[in-house]
Amino acid sequence: MDPAQILLAVMWVGLTLYAVLGGADFGGGFWDLLAGRSGPGMPQRRLIEHSLGPVWEANHVWLIFVLVVLWTGFPPVFAAVMSTLYIPLTLAAVGIIARGAAFAFRKSSTQLWQQRLFGGAFALSSVLTPFFLGTVAGGIASGRVPPGLAEGDLIGSWINPTSLLGGVLAVGVCAYLAAVYLCDDAVRAGLPEMAEAFRRRALAAALVVGALALGGIAVLNADAPLLFAGLTGRALPLVLAGAVLGVVSLLLLRLRRYLLVRGSAVLAVATVVWGWPMAQYPYMLPPGTPYRQAAAQPVVLTTVLVVTAVGALLLIPSIVWLLIIQHRLPYEESH
Repeated sequence: MDPAQILLAVMWVGLTLYAVLGGADFGGGFWDLLAGRSGPGMPQRRLIEHSLGPVWEANHVWLIFVLVVLWTGFPPVFAAVMSTLYIPLTLAAVGIIARGAAFAFRKSSTQLWQQRLFGGAFALSSVLTPFFLGTVAGGIASGRVPPGLAEGDLIGSWINPTSLLGGVLAVGVCAYLAAVYLCDDAVRAGLPEMAEAFRRRALAAALVVGALALGGIAVLNADAPLLFAGLTGRALPLVLAGAVLGVVSLLLLRLRRYLLVRGSAVLAVATVVWGWPMAQYPYMLPPGTPYRQAAAQPVVLTTVLVVTAVGALLLIPSIVWLLIIQHRLPYEESH
């Protein structure tokens, strides 16, 4: 593998981690939105806050990492994406900021109307942010981002069948991951009835995501034929693996094997995330910008890889330790 390929793989590892960690955080906000009225929904919201509290900001490290690597390693792609898709990207950034601020303010608020206001902002932005990020992915994958500054359609590049499918799928996947994680968290917190409630939601979310994926086949065939050809060609093993892992996850949910289903759900989402670049390889901006053409000079790529390796030695143990602490953190219903 050449340095550009290695950097692409490293960047996609970061994107995968953001999908399975940050995506679950967004999904927690989705279930917060559907938890119900203040009184009956409070126990579920407390569990969601308990699960998100230690890691909700840390997970955005992976998104920042992906953007920095794209900017330094593949600057023409970064410029094209940011200038053509700046509307959904700006909306996603606003959503991330609003979500974080609302989450913090709701926990410190003492009056009910303030908690409702900030809770609504947190939940709504948790749904809209992954939707806009999904439309960005759909716009790139369907070949609607040409090289150059703002050369693509500023509206049509992200409001189109493939982008809308990507946005809805992103929200569904986030909701599914969150429900799966919350099942295990509820069991460890000694809340079996809540675990059952989230198990039902995880099953429902899995069925909805599966139906959307099946329906999306026709959408991609009509709207993004090159992406469809890649998914049914080179990337087909990953697509089939994702389908198998999805079925396994459903069976594990039925058997209430919550710790195992966390692993199978993560692997299922990871296969979907990796199926995208495999389908459009070697193009970063299909149909005409291969990664070698977009890559920076070899010395830049090598420097970024070295810096990334050094940073990983510092960051990854810290993130792992944070997750371990979160896993062991006792749940206090009154917090």
